[in-house]
Amino acid sequence: LKPKTHYLVLSNQILSLSFWSKTIDYCSVHIHLKFPTLGLGKSRKRVFPAPVPHTEEPEPVSEAYGYCNTPNRSEQAWEGHSLADYKLLSVQVMIRHGDRYPLYSIPKTKRPAIDCTLSPNRRPSHPLLSGFISHMARGGRGHWDSPLSSVPRLPNHSSCDIGELTQTGVVQHLRNGQLLHEAYKHHGLLPPDWSPRQVWVETTGKSRTLQSGLAFLYGLLPDFDWTKLTVRHQWSTLFCSGACDCPARNKYLDEEQRRQYRLRVANTELERTYAEMARTLGLPTRQLRAANPIDSLLCHLCHGIPFPCVPPSEGGMGGCLTMAQFAVIRKQQLLDEIDRRKVGLYRKYAVLAMYPYLNRTATKMERIAKANEMGRQMRPGGEEVFSLSSAHDVTMAPLLSALGLEQARFPRFAARVVFELWKSPAVALLKKKGAKGGEKVKDGEVFVRVLYNGEDVTFHTAFCKSQSRRSNQPLCPLSNFLSFVRRDMFSVVNATSYQEACGRPCTRNY
Repeated sequence: LKPKTHYLVLSNQILSLSFWSKTIDYCSVHIHLKFPTLGLGKSRKRVFPAPVPHTEEPEPVSEAYGYCNTPNRSEQAWEGHSLADYKLLSVQVMIRHGDRYPLYSIPKTKRPAIDCTLSPNRRPSHPLLSGFISHMARGGRGHWDSPLSSVPRLPNHSSCDIGELTQTGVVQHLRNGQLLHEAYKHHGLLPPDWSPRQVWVETTGKSRTLQSGLAFLYGLLPDFDWTKLTVRHQWSTLFCSGACDCPARNKYLDEEQRRQYRLRVANTELERTYAEMARTLGLPTRQLRAANPIDSLLCHLCHGIPFPCVPPSEGGMGGCLTMAQFAVIRKQQLLDEIDRRKVGLYRKYAVLAMYPYLNRTATKMERIAKANEMGRQMRPGGEEVFSLSSAHDVTMAPLLSALGLEQARFPRFAARVVFELWKSPAVALLKKKGAKGGEKVKDGEVFVRVLYNGEDVTFHTAFCKSQSRRSNQPLCPLSNFLSFVRRDMFSVVNATSYQEACGRPCTRNY
């Protein structure tokens, strides 16, 4: 069937992403995003309103609920929308794993009581959940990199294990996959008889990322053929494969961690709050800090479980941890966002951290674009047109920063970044007067589009921010992205290549 085409018709109003963030360690960074929407009229020119600065202070608790990303509402997503006759060539997706059990526990308190087995009869659920459970039992037919072969394909503890994906996390990614299934099914991106070469799936070795990736894939391709699927292992959370050695990157990260530490200890309200919480629990303040209580409190909030309480004891006043205390910790994280952007160390770290992943992404796009040039013979089995990378917050946060999306909110549970590659229709060139030969046809141009949680953020990226507003093209040329990844992104570290940037020492600039 000939793929249907779509017109991208967006209003010129301001949309905002309001998602909450957390801190797991010193290198967690929290970002906020408010974008004007891309509007396309009949002329196909971009209508790009001036950005409206974000001035109101976010409310910490309401943002926390956005970060939970509870799957109880419909979602508008702009993936798959295009101008008439544009052809979708490839899609590359990075996801953050879904809702998980805390990585830390608060001393002297009961762990949140959450069941990490899957049941279609327990909320939240999804129409695909029962089929997903059955389908995962056939996973032995798939091909797995050896570190992944022993990782369970489903969460399976009646009392959740540390960091384990919950049923909420599975449902979040079944929904994500189904959203993109609906977005792309009319474009003929993957035929029903897709070949193993056309789909690439990679994940870290954590069960929560592997299981999130499988749930996403099942939503995208219900009842996919296991025998055609290979799941590849990424040993680094930066997805840097064989290009992870970069001393300068580590130095920038060390400096960024020290900046965050200094900002926290200077916050007297935060110090008083931690001391108050520690007295309630009968703990030294330092021990409570090390237990990272917000990670556990966030789980209580997302699952509707009251914050923990303890009886009076020797050295402890007893009582309950409160929403006000939670809000103080969150408020400090928002202040850290502002300081992080001002200082700029994290952006330098992010560029060096995510270059290997971005370079692989760019190389795949370039290869697919060349394969789709007029007159070229396609390889047997086709090209790799769909890629899925199942990752962590510490993967996606630097990716957003490296792309120049400094205002983007820190990735919520089950966040997604999507790279789409589009080709415009071929153009007939009129024969010049007196010229010999028939009418010529110019091959279509190739464009890239970037979306974050369903919002088109292409023209807020560093590589397309300066694209002329009077351009006749409503999308961003692939050449912009290729130049950015291979040269321009290193300007923030005063270099022109990854090798040059990694060999330079990190110096303080504040």
